[in-house]
Amino acid sequence: MTLPEEKKVSLSEFYHLREKTDKQMEYIGGVVFMAPSPSIAHQRISGRLHAQLFNLLEDKDCEVFHAPLDVEFSEGDGEEKKIVIPDLTVICDREGLENNKYSGAPTIIIEIISPSNQSHDLVTKLNLYMQYGVKEYWIVNPLLNTVQVYSLNDEGNYQQSDIAKNVGTVQSKVLAAFVVEVEKLFR
Repeated sequence: MTLPEEKKVSLSEFYHLREKTDKQMEYIGGVVFMAPSPSIAHQRISGRLHAQLFNLLEDKDCEVFHAPLDVEFSEGDGEEKKIVIPDLTVICDREGLENNKYSGAPTIIIEIISPSNQSHDLVTKLNLYMQYGVKEYWIVNPLLNTVQVYSLNDEGNYQQSDIAKNVGTVQSKVLAAFVVEVEKLFR
């Protein structure tokens, strides 16, 4: 069985498509990805993590944003932009903040997996975030009750820095005070 070829669109076509819909859409390598509507479990997990990060970062140099916030990656004027909408984004360098997006590499990105976007978050986004220098990438999987934390090493590659399933805690290497109790996260 062969898969149909992905239809590539230009950035201007992508923006035109987004104007016609309320759906969340991402743009990577000329391909448009539709973000699934979040489940109740997804919303609960996102809310708990956002509240914890919001309280932790209040009156600090970093700030947490929940979806939808466009994060735009590009290495230069000639390169096609990549636009993603992470579930949670921690930004410590506010220079890239604009009215409706962030241009640059956030400090931490957290994605909460749903059944329809697993490979997108586990492969496509992991490689994209590593390529553009996102210091830490958290993958929260409510299907398996796991949290995986990937941190950039000195060579600019992700290595798994923490993992927990069902119980225990996971801790950020970038924000040491950010410790998540996995059992409470998935209750």
